[in-house]
Amino acid sequence: MGHALITAGTKGLGRKVTEAFLEAGHQVTATYWKDDTKAEALAALHKEDPLQIVQADVTCKQDLQGLVTQAMAKYGTIDYLINNAGPYIFERKKLMDYSQEEWNAMMKGNLDSVFHLLQLTIPRMREQNFGRVINYGFQGANTAAGWLYRSAFAAAKVGLVSLTKSIAYEEAEYGITSNMVCPGNITGSMKEAGIEESRKIPDEKTPIGRSGTGEDIARSILFLCEKDSDMITGSVFEVTGGLDVIHRYR
Repeated sequence: MGHALITAGTKGLGRKVTEAFLEAGHQVTATYWKDDTKAEALAALHKEDPLQIVQADVTCKQDLQGLVTQAMAKYGTIDYLINNAGPYIFERKKLMDYSQEEWNAMMKGNLDSVFHLLQLTIPRMREQNFGRVINYGFQGANTAAGWLYRSAFAAAKVGLVSLTKSIAYEEAEYGITSNMVCPGNITGSMKEAGIEESRKIPDEKTPIGRSGTGEDIARSILFLCEKDSDMITGSVFEVTGGLDVIHRYR
C-alpha cells in the first residue's frame, strides 16, 4: 500500500477520494483551508486510520512546501499526488469584470499549485520508479472549450490539460503516470454521496439517468492509481454520465 497526498481532501469530491484511499488500505495526507468543522469531522470519523490532515492554502507556495515536508515526515514517501483543490469563483461574470486578484487566485490555485507540487514530489517518485499524478479538469477541458462567465477558471484548467500530458511524457521513463479526470455536473450533496444514493434520484438531464457523485470520481481515480494501470497516461477522462459525448455543455 502507498501514501496519497490529496489537496482539499476533507470535503466535497475530495472527501470521497480520501475515504476511498483509506478503505483501500492506503495512507493519506489530506489538506483543508478554512473549513475546520469538516476537517475535524473527517478526522474523528477516521481516527483509527492512517490519515493526516494539514491546513494549507494551495495558492501559497510556502504552504505547499510545508505540506510536502509534513507528508514526507509522517509517511516517508508520496506515491499518489491527487490535485483535487480547485479554487472557483461562483459569481457569474465576464472576463472584463474580473479583478487582478481574482485572476491571480484562479491561476495560482488551479495551475501554479500543481506546478509547485510536481516539483516537490516528482523527485521522490523518480527515486522509487513509481508515481501517480491525477489532476482535475472540467467537462470539455480537453477540447480547450470556452466557458462563459468562468473564463479564468477555464483558462487555468485548460492549461493544466497540457501540463498533465507533458508530465506524462516526460516522466514515463520513471514509472510515473499523469492523468486528468473531468467531473460532470456534480453539485451539492452529491459531491459526498455514493452511487447507490444517486440511483434513487432520477436525473433526466444526464443520459445515464442519474447524477454523478463523489464516489464516481473516487473510483475512477483509484483505478488510474493502480500499479497495473501504467499503460494509461496522458489521458483525460470525462466522468459525466454521457453528457460530453453529445456535446451538451452546461
